[in-house]
Amino acid sequence: MDEKDQHERGLKLRINMFGREAVEKRMSAFGEFGKPLQHIINAYAYGDVWSRTALPPATKSLVMVGMMAAAGHPSELRVHLNGAVKNGATPEQIQEVLLLLTLYCGIPASNEAHRIAAEVLREHGKL
Repeated sequence: MDEKDQHERGLKLRINMFGREAVEKRMSAFGEFGKPLQHIINAYAYGDVWSRTALPPATKSLVMVGMMAAAGHPSELRVHLNGAVKNGATPEQIQEVLLLLTLYCGIPASNEAHRIAAEVLREHGKL
């Protein structure tokens, strides 16, 4: 598969997970300056790694939720919580990931992650 096909496959997957409006907003956020970054995200993150089949999409999303919460990246956490819901992760699964976060990364990180998760789950009618 050539890089252009990989980019298109990744863009399609990304739009499927997060919605066209959200993806277009993120892709245009940095204008021309951000185009190389967006290419890397589409071609390699979503066109390659996210397209692999060893883990189901919901599992990948749950891993991302844990990593973004642990790293203290609330904007990316929100993005991946939306993706997790779209990929079929349940509120209970998200809660379990965040409880593990509590034990291994601390209560302050977990409080913030729970707050964001509750907002996202309410937006999706899951709470």
